[in-house]
Amino acid sequence: MTLRDEIEQIGRQGRAAANALASVSTAIKNDALVAIAERLRQSRELLRTANEKDLAAGRDKGLSHAMLDRLELNDKRIDAMAEGLDTVAALPDPVGDIVGQTVRPNGLRIAQIRVPLGVVGIIYESRPNVTADAAALCLKSGNACILRGGSEAIHSNLAIARVFVEGAEAAGVPEHAVQMIATTDRAAVGEMLKLDRYIDVIVPRGGKGLIARIQEESRVPVVAHLDGVCHTYVHEDADLAMAQAIALNAKLQRPGVCNAMETLLVHTGIAEGFLPGLAQALREAGCEIRGCDRTRAILDCAAATEDDWFAEYLDLILAIRVVESLEEAITHINRYGSHHSDAIVTEGYAAAEQFLEQVDSATVYVNASTRFTDGFEFGLGAEIGISTNKLHCRGPMALKELTTLKYVIRGAGQIRA
Repeated sequence: MTLRDEIEQIGRQGRAAANALASVSTAIKNDALVAIAERLRQSRELLRTANEKDLAAGRDKGLSHAMLDRLELNDKRIDAMAEGLDTVAALPDPVGDIVGQTVRPNGLRIAQIRVPLGVVGIIYESRPNVTADAAALCLKSGNACILRGGSEAIHSNLAIARVFVEGAEAAGVPEHAVQMIATTDRAAVGEMLKLDRYIDVIVPRGGKGLIARIQEESRVPVVAHLDGVCHTYVHEDADLAMAQAIALNAKLQRPGVCNAMETLLVHTGIAEGFLPGLAQALREAGCEIRGCDRTRAILDCAAATEDDWFAEYLDLILAIRVVESLEEAITHINRYGSHHSDAIVTEGYAAAEQFLEQVDSATVYVNASTRFTDGFEFGLGAEIGISTNKLHCRGPMALKELTTLKYVIRGAGQIRA
């Protein structure tokens, strides 16, 4: 069987599974998720062993510390995966929700209800927890899923998928509701992108190169974000202790993820008092600083170029710019940002409201770290991606975003004149 035939067969199996899964009860889906969560906890040794193969290969390839961190599956992260499944099981099932209904003058009763998208293809890199998160959300929302993880996490992904599929099918979930493409051949992605007969939406998670390729080549609708160029703006009315804590968390807590801060903007009125202490803490954590001319007048750091303002470093590097006003900060974010996650630190109500209204991003924050842009942290259980699209969904893509709407019309013999 050729690779094309293999991927097409997976697509056909996914479509058949989606048709069956759409009518599976909420109780069966929830029981399956709880059972799978327990299987993941019981399989931690198997998962760690598989993950160590990926980590060893990554170290041999010279992956950065941040990329190895994204790849690692330790006990805490295995427990978090399992907890995510339990959380998804406890959430309301969106399938069948009535969004709105009206009765027309002729007696027709028209309702909009939530239904599954169908078959969801997820193409992702590095983070093996995405395997469990994506499969859980698709299962709960009644969608079949086809997973294609990156080659750097192949052993981890296959182990997690095996545990998930065994648990799901034992609980009565239709066969092939969750499928993992086992090959690391990059051509498999291209074949997935042609399956518009079988796959309803593609959700990519990974680097800019992967997502750009998918958006360019896919025949299937794509929901994605291209970059995570996230900002924190420290306003002149900010509580500076709070601002430092937020900035350090946004940059350092996990620098290799899409909601980490890449550029810090600081009002000129507080820059001299704020930046030296922050810079010391950043450098103690091993973070490189690149600054504008006004920043370099305060700090001894490398010069930021125009490219730095567009950069998604995914590493211990931070660009800093001193700005004259809130308006300048907003203009910078809307020009250079990726419309992902941006924050202001301020005690001023008017400044906060202006920022929330005028920054054109999927998630905007006042006095909080951008690291909260996450399905689990938003109470969504998990997410299969962060969307910066403006059509269908925006922000964390979780249960509700994995459904679409169907009009259901009930009549009593009405005909159109």
